[in-house]
Amino acid sequence: MSMATRRTAESAVDMDVDSGLSVRWRDAAAWGMSLGAHIVILAMLATITYSVSELRHTEITSALDEVDEERYKFETTISDQIGSDSNIDTLIASQEAAQNTGQTPQEEMKQKIDELNDVVVPVTDEIMQPAAAELLAPASTTGQHTEHTGGVEGAVDRLAWEIANQLREKKTLVVWLFDVSPSLKERREIVANRVENVYKQLTQLNNDSEKALKTAVASFSERATVITEEPVDTAEDVVKAVRGIKSEESGRENVFSAVQLVFNKFLPHRTKQKRAMMVIIVTDEAGSDSDRLEQTIQLARRYGIKCYCVGDAAPFGRRDVEIPFTLENGETVLGVMTRGPESYYPELLQLGFWPSGDIELTSSGFGPYGLTRLCAETNGLFFLSSETGVKPKDPQLMRNYSPDYRPIPMIDADIKANAAKRVLTELAIEQNSSNALRFPYLQLAFRADTDNALRGEITEAQRPVAELDYRLEQLQNRLALGEKDRANVAEPRWQASYDLAMGRALAMRVRAFGYNTMLAEMKATPKKFENAGSNRWRLVPSKEISSGAAVRKLAKQATDYLTRVVDDHPGTPWADLAERELVTQFGWEWKEDTFDFARAAEMAAERKAGPRIIEEVDPKTGKKVKRVVGGEPKRLDI
Repeated sequence: MSMATRRTAESAVDMDVDSGLSVRWRDAAAWGMSLGAHIVILAMLATITYSVSELRHTEITSALDEVDEERYKFETTISDQIGSDSNIDTLIASQEAAQNTGQTPQEEMKQKIDELNDVVVPVTDEIMQPAAAELLAPASTTGQHTEHTGGVEGAVDRLAWEIANQLREKKTLVVWLFDVSPSLKERREIVANRVENVYKQLTQLNNDSEKALKTAVASFSERATVITEEPVDTAEDVVKAVRGIKSEESGRENVFSAVQLVFNKFLPHRTKQKRAMMVIIVTDEAGSDSDRLEQTIQLARRYGIKCYCVGDAAPFGRRDVEIPFTLENGETVLGVMTRGPESYYPELLQLGFWPSGDIELTSSGFGPYGLTRLCAETNGLFFLSSETGVKPKDPQLMRNYSPDYRPIPMIDADIKANAAKRVLTELAIEQNSSNALRFPYLQLAFRADTDNALRGEITEAQRPVAELDYRLEQLQNRLALGEKDRANVAEPRWQASYDLAMGRALAMRVRAFGYNTMLAEMKATPKKFENAGSNRWRLVPSKEISSGAAVRKLAKQATDYLTRVVDDHPGTPWADLAERELVTQFGWEWKEDTFDFARAAEMAAERKAGPRIIEEVDPKTGKKVKRVVGGEPKRLDI
């Protein structure tokens, strides 16, 4: 290759290299510019994302700082299944609200909070009715609702602990609401004495200038009265207000209307001053205005107000009780009080016992339904300060037999779906109504100094038992309509209630039929006395059932039902009643004895003459004392 040609080739190579390097530099520059642009864009996007996230976080924090966080916290629990083993999983109101929230929950929440903060509550006796959907929304009622505190003093001490815990979280307003019935005078005095000590212990939590603890006092009977127009700060002022309450004999205790009144009166302390609010009800009755229960519950839940009650246990399966009571003027009356039942509907048939008479007053171990449910649904507690009747053997055991505290529409639907529950509820309502047929007094002793006297008394005794047997047959037939669904009853409380009702109805039919048979045979062929001086025949229980095979079959069925109650539900009031029924034999036999009919006539005349005062010597002290004899005590709603 010539020199010229080689130089030309080298020049060409140099040009190609330069050209390649130039291309690589241009590519590198473009790639670098693209990389830089992307980095800038990513940085901008990252900044925007961070800002939005920070903004959202700030909005939520500032909104919740201004209100009670618990009120807007979405819970994930389902409605409680107390004593029912229910398989109905129903979302509570707050969870339903969470599911129905729109695409801008922060804006909706902020709007609701602003509306709450702008509330101005007028002081009137009326309060706004919640929406129907809100009334039907089930609440979470988990945990124990009733506490046995060992009397009024124990209840107040336990309340002091509740107040102290609340004060550690935020400023608190406590409203004491007292029943002014004469039967509550002693309890009000006990509360006043105890509060004086308790509040002095709480003063260390009340030293700030705004007074973390404020207290108001109100009372109620037919109408409610606010005693402290403005909340007070000292124990002395609280005690003075409580001791100034005067007893009234109105016969009505509109407790739920009274609770709504204090809500209405003191709600600004909750919404404006951001205080926690606790309402403590002190009463010994169930209340006369249960139709306002649902509305009261929803208002308390809406504003996050806890309700507590210091009250008496409801009588087992009964609405009213009659207890001797001495008025302030010294007069002794038969006090009629509405203390139950412990369930929304009565579940116990009011059937007496042969030969001992009426059913024994027994405590249910729970507070009355309405007040207990109000406490449960507002995260408060019902404190049992006194039992009504014989106390259950084991309060812990009775937790398995808690009444159904779900909303009433859910209770109605459950009862309607099961024939055993439905017929029992219908019969129990009829038995507890004021115009229900009461268990008649059946004569068991018959004057027999002559055959004519004996036949005359038997004829009179047969009249009520004929009607009783007819009604018992109806009772048995109606309960039998529920037997097909008895196997589907899962709740121990309903199982015990149905089996006890069926067993007792059958046992009473056996006794009534046998009683009538024995009377008819004695009337047709009077028996002769074996002992000299005998002048009366008495019917006493016997193992022997002489009324035929059909009646003995009913006796076997009754024994099976009652034995199942005793075996499956030991230690409960249902088992106690079943055992009492089984103790008395189902058959009858005649026994002869001697009786002073002259003295009996004198005593009957004394009762007919009405009450009178006599003076006699007390055998223990030797002093003369006055005593009221004859007549029946006056019945009075107290």
